[in-house]
Amino acid sequence: MYTVISVEGGVCAPDGFFADGIACGLKPDDQKDLAFIYSDTLCDIRAVFTTNRFQAAPILHFKKEGIEQTNFVLINAKNANAMTGSAGVEDVELVLEHAKALLKKPIHPVMSSTGVIGVPLPKEKIMRGLERFDLSRKDPMAAARAIMTTDSYEKSVAFEVRLENGDSFRIGAMAKGAGMINPAMATMLCFITTDAALPADEMPALLRASVATTFNAISVDGDTSTNDTVMLLSNGKSGVYDREAFLFALEKAMHELALKIVSDGEGATKCVAFKITGAANREEAAVAAKALTNSLLVKTALFGEDPNWGRIASTIGASGVKCAPEKLTITFGNVTVYERGAILFDSETEEKAARIMRKKAFAIHCDLGMGPGAFTAYGCDLGHEYVKINADYRT
Repeated sequence: MYTVISVEGGVCAPDGFFADGIACGLKPDDQKDLAFIYSDTLCDIRAVFTTNRFQAAPILHFKKEGIEQTNFVLINAKNANAMTGSAGVEDVELVLEHAKALLKKPIHPVMSSTGVIGVPLPKEKIMRGLERFDLSRKDPMAAARAIMTTDSYEKSVAFEVRLENGDSFRIGAMAKGAGMINPAMATMLCFITTDAALPADEMPALLRASVATTFNAISVDGDTSTNDTVMLLSNGKSGVYDREAFLFALEKAMHELALKIVSDGEGATKCVAFKITGAANREEAAVAAKALTNSLLVKTALFGEDPNWGRIASTIGASGVKCAPEKLTITFGNVTVYERGAILFDSETEEKAARIMRKKAFAIHCDLGMGPGAFTAYGCDLGHEYVKINADYRT
């Protein structure tokens, strides 16, 4: 048995971790744009990256170096360092070598970036910014703020896991993401720290299992970034580990951050769970659920608070999964509008469904009636503000 309680501290909540964020001139108006995470002991690190074939330079550098241990992560906003060729990787190497020489403490440092694609890394500004880092600082919210792009608020969580024998460990995390969210592995940037005595060989499987039902189950706009990254750093300082308890806490942290990202989708006013049951198998359930999160017609209906169940049915039918009209049931919240071939959408039912859609968060449940498969994906609406934000993104 174990208990998981929410605590303050974000990525600094686990023992031995430090973080901060500063402004180095990448963003206008002295906004924070450069962050670090530092551990006073060496960490095992594992990461999951985007499946976009044009992976950004920091990801290419991480893979090239085969990094499995580190104590320092550098993160910049405003510039993705993607589509920058070999020069982009060389810039990462130059910045990290400067960090080692200047700060003395980083060992096998890694870098992560987010922002505009196709622009050379402003490495001089970043290297000057490194001069202002104090590795003894614990300001997790400043770090979370510094990695934001179009996010409207910082995304941070932390938990303490208490085992039945009184032992405990902590896990903390921060993430950024509001647009270009259709992860095919993770989403945008997420950094997870823990002082659990986590075996390094278990880290990849734990990451994959947690990503599948959290960051891989959300969509804001159907676009997969070049920079999507989830990093897990474990320094083992607590000396405590329980696999079941750790996996629960890891999934909980990722799930909360994933929902924060969807809720903060650029211009979003609603966070919607698309629950598919009765699919032929879990894989088909995931296909149908993710199709609903990505459908522009569904997303605009959410924005208009229109319970247009026909768009739901059409999207499922177009997704390619096994389905049949006479077996399908569609429910908005607790209001069933279509049941196994019967249209229940009279004026009274429409008004009840519309009331559900006026909520900021609700579920749309579709039972395909084909088998045992189930999956829940999370999405948001799409409105005028999304177009405005992304039309002006580079400026």
